[in-house]
Amino acid sequence: MGHMTDGAGDGEPESSDSLKGFGEVVKAFRKRAGYTQEEFAPLVRYSVPTVASIEQGRRFPPPEFVARAEEVLDAFGVIRGAARHLSRQPGLASWFRQWARLEAEARTLYTYECRLIPGLLQTEAYARTLFTNQLPPLDDAQIEAQWVARAERQQLLRVRPNTAYSFILEQHLFLRRTGGAQVTRNLIDHVLDLAKQRNIEFQIMPVVRETHAGLDGPMQLLETPEIRWFAYCEGQESGQFISSTKVVSMLQMRYARMRSQALTLEDSLSLLQRMREEL
Repeated sequence: MGHMTDGAGDGEPESSDSLKGFGEVVKAFRKRAGYTQEEFAPLVRYSVPTVASIEQGRRFPPPEFVARAEEVLDAFGVIRGAARHLSRQPGLASWFRQWARLEAEARTLYTYECRLIPGLLQTEAYARTLFTNQLPPLDDAQIEAQWVARAERQQLLRVRPNTAYSFILEQHLFLRRTGGAQVTRNLIDHVLDLAKQRNIEFQIMPVVRETHAGLDGPMQLLETPEIRWFAYCEGQESGQFISSTKVVSMLQMRYARMRSQALTLEDSLSLLQRMREEL
C-alpha cells in the first residue's frame, strides 16, 4: 500500500531549489541575529549537523524546527512562510507530499485504516518490520530515510495539541501480530499512551460487524486552517488527493457512520487492554 499507509519512501535523493532556498533564509536570519550554528543549534533543540544540513538544503526541516527557528530568530513570519513552499521531503513518496504539507497544519485529521496501523501511530519496531519486508527490497539507507520521515511526521501528535485527531482502526490490525507478540504489545501500549491526550480519539471496528460504511477502503480527511476539507486515499503505488467537495462530503458521511458503528472510545481502549493481556 503506497509504501506503508503514508507514502513513505520512494528512495529519491533529496535536492531541490525550495529546500536550498529555505536553508538560505534560515542562514540569513541566523547571521542577522548574530548566532553561529553552534550557538543556534541548542536554541532550536537540534544538533549542529542537523542545522547545517537544513541550511545546506540537504534535509527537510521538521515542523518543530520551523516553529522554534521562527521564534528564536524573530523572523517576521518569513521562515514559516518559506516552509510552506517546500516541495520535497526524503522518505516520503512523491504522491504523498502534498497531503503531508496539509497534514502538518491541519485543524482536524480523520483516519480510517483496515490494512495496517497508520504511519502516525506506528512504533519504530512496527515500522521497521514493514520496511524490511517491503518488496522490492530496500537498502539500509532507504529504510533509515523512511523511518526518519515517519518519526518526524509523528511529532505532529505531540506538538499540535489544538489539532483534533480521530482514528478508526480495524481490530484485526492488532490480531495480526505484525512483527511478533512483543512488537504488538509495545504497539498497543503506544496507542494507549497516545489516547491519554485530549485531542486524540481512537475507536476500534470489531471483527464481527454486520454493517460497515468503510468497505470501499481506507480514507483520510482533514480540515485546513482556512476551514477547507480535503481527502486522501492511497493504493499500492499511488495516492489520490481529493479536493472535490462532492466526493469529500460523501467520505465525511461514511466516516461519520463508521464512528457510530465502531466501539465507543471507552470500549475501544478496554478492548485494546484486554488484547494486550492476552498476548
